[in-house]
Amino acid sequence: MPRSLVFMVPFVSIAITSAMVQSAEPYRGTQPLTVEGDIASQMIDGVDRFLLREIEQSVEQRARHWNRDFSSPEAYNKSIEPNRQRLAHILGVRDARVPFDAPELIATTDSPALVGKGDGFDIFAVRWPAFGNVHGEGLLLVPTDGKPIGDVVAIPDADQTPEQIVGLAEGVPAESQFARRMAEAGCRVIVPTLISRERSRRAPPGLGGRANMTNREYIYRSAFEMGRHLIGYEVQKVLACVDWFEKDAGDANAKIGVAGYGEGGMLALHAGALDVRIDSVFVSGYFGSRQRNWSAPLARNVYGLLSEFGDAELATMIAPRALMVENSDGPTLTLPSEGGAPAELVSPVGAETEWKRIRATFGDADLDASFHFANSDTDRSPGNAIEPYVLFSFRHVSEDVFSDHDPVRPAATSGDSATRQQRQLDELDRHNQWLLRESPFVRKEFMNKLDTSSVEAYEKSAEAYRDIFRNETIGHFDQDLLPFNARSRKSWETEKWTGYEVMLDVFPDVFAYGVLLVPKDLKEGEKRPVVVCQHGLEGRPTDIFLNDHRAYHDFAAKLCERGFITFSPQNIYIFKDRFRTLQRKANSVGKTLFSVMVPQHQQIVDWLQTQPNVDPDRIAFYGLSYGGKSAMRLPALVTDYCLSICSADFNEWVLKNASTRHNFSYMWTGEYEIFEFDLGSTFNYAEMAALICPRPFMVERGHFDGVGEDEWVAYEFAKVRHLYQAKLGIGDRTEIEWFVGPHTINGKGTYEFLHKHLDWPKR
Repeated sequence: MPRSLVFMVPFVSIAITSAMVQSAEPYRGTQPLTVEGDIASQMIDGVDRFLLREIEQSVEQRARHWNRDFSSPEAYNKSIEPNRQRLAHILGVRDARVPFDAPELIATTDSPALVGKGDGFDIFAVRWPAFGNVHGEGLLLVPTDGKPIGDVVAIPDADQTPEQIVGLAEGVPAESQFARRMAEAGCRVIVPTLISRERSRRAPPGLGGRANMTNREYIYRSAFEMGRHLIGYEVQKVLACVDWFEKDAGDANAKIGVAGYGEGGMLALHAGALDVRIDSVFVSGYFGSRQRNWSAPLARNVYGLLSEFGDAELATMIAPRALMVENSDGPTLTLPSEGGAPAELVSPVGAETEWKRIRATFGDADLDASFHFANSDTDRSPGNAIEPYVLFSFRHVSEDVFSDHDPVRPAATSGDSATRQQRQLDELDRHNQWLLRESPFVRKEFMNKLDTSSVEAYEKSAEAYRDIFRNETIGHFDQDLLPFNARSRKSWETEKWTGYEVMLDVFPDVFAYGVLLVPKDLKEGEKRPVVVCQHGLEGRPTDIFLNDHRAYHDFAAKLCERGFITFSPQNIYIFKDRFRTLQRKANSVGKTLFSVMVPQHQQIVDWLQTQPNVDPDRIAFYGLSYGGKSAMRLPALVTDYCLSICSADFNEWVLKNASTRHNFSYMWTGEYEIFEFDLGSTFNYAEMAALICPRPFMVERGHFDGVGEDEWVAYEFAKVRHLYQAKLGIGDRTEIEWFVGPHTINGKGTYEFLHKHLDWPKR
């Protein structure tokens, strides 16, 4: 291919021939770049290897988060209290539970509360307050003869109804109806309804959504943004039952147990880890390795879980109380990629290994004396271990209570489980939306330690918030950057500029890559400003300097023609689910996509600052769409960026993520990786801009850009303007340009902004 035509060819991340590589001239001071194939794809593969290695290493690194005192049960529980607090935080167990005297009976003039009878127990439809205006709802099984031997919360899998595990409905074999079997043994049992995995959450008419997701993912999305979690919500419903059991028993010797299968087993394990009032825990169809939690349904995505907790660690938090793990088959499910997160729910694996880790943790301490592991190589059906669980948990039970019993008999027509499911969904949705409405007040309180008495005082006070943003919100890999090992090749050339591909090492398996455009009128020894120009979702560097893409309009090339050096990085949000699963993997160890992109950009800036024709104090960032999302996060942490321009993205970002009402919300789209844990309580876009301040900051907004609505963009930017102008007296450093247009680079006010604040004359 003639060199003069190379720059006109649409970019496919550079698949070039060996002959071209040999003739490709490197940029001065760099080694030749000889990589062939799709470099963007290789970048994703490298990041994937890096994250999988971090997940693998997390198991041995968890010990640094624990400081166990084995000298006594009391000392042990006190020593792990910080771990309980951390677990409650990442599960979103934050809302105060509502005290109540007893569950409410659910009845109408047509349907009495008594819905069934079994051998020695009655079954009632009930509900109970949990937190806010959210209730638990399900069935209560009450012994008819004498005082119960113990109280149990029996939690079904998400795709089981309470009726199925008490024997009122088909779908669960009699031997696995563990709620019924515990009631037959003399326990008082309450069975909560879980949010199901039914894929019914499509966007309402007129909201333009594309995601076909499960009910559980639907609640997870907005809850995660607000620092809550569906797991935490359902644990709260379980613990509300524990509150009642404790209050109602009036007996210090009364026993409280929690038992669950599948998703219910997960909730039982977490509830037992959090609450020492629970005397015994039964987990079936769940316990095992969490190293592949990133491939499970999205509602199991807990931010930072594997950094501190595997199932073994959760189990150790139950000691010295009783735990029985039944190593049974769990529910299985495959969720396709239809806007909702693709997932594979598989039976537990690695249970024996996790159990060995428990034993290794306690050693001779004997705090796990009441731990039991029920394993069968031939029969992995759930429910087989209920008898020994009841026997060792409640002690004074004779084995003959587990003989055959008559089937449960319906006493009345029970309520519609689909209607009950919808009530549960609606309550949690309303709670998430209430949290969203309250979130501006929470963030205002969070940011109240900023000192605006002077610019210098402000910069100093902002550092504590930058540390929180870096370590807790974005996530930081505590690793040194590798030497640059800069490689490059000249790949494009016009009359006004020369384009070089550049690759830099960052971490093992992680590299930075982009295109450097150098003006041809650059003089020897001359120092010029640089604009780092960032593409959006599924983009590539060439999109922003070749072929006049409708969104970018070659802005990197146009800025180069104005005399700026430009650099266009390849960011990792490309290849759809391939990059979106990177977010899942990163989240599992308390990281995000930006945990990788921040060091990539730091390496880019560090390298640019070493170049003889670059002014190291004048390196700016300008990004559109996902590049605009980058413009809010990267300069907040890469402080060598001297200014930032956010184009076609600036928003009331928390609203955009968590609202189930607005048509521009990510609640209804395929970007399932977009949700960031607890932004609602910490950093919306005004707060991110506060971390860029006092450096210049600009927003470019098209009136017809569907990423948001003008009034919400203006609302959020008004807070930025107030900080810069009213509080710090530097209003000339922030601007917003409104233009009549869509999701695109306008390239007028922003170019003026760059010339002004980079002190570069117009051409």
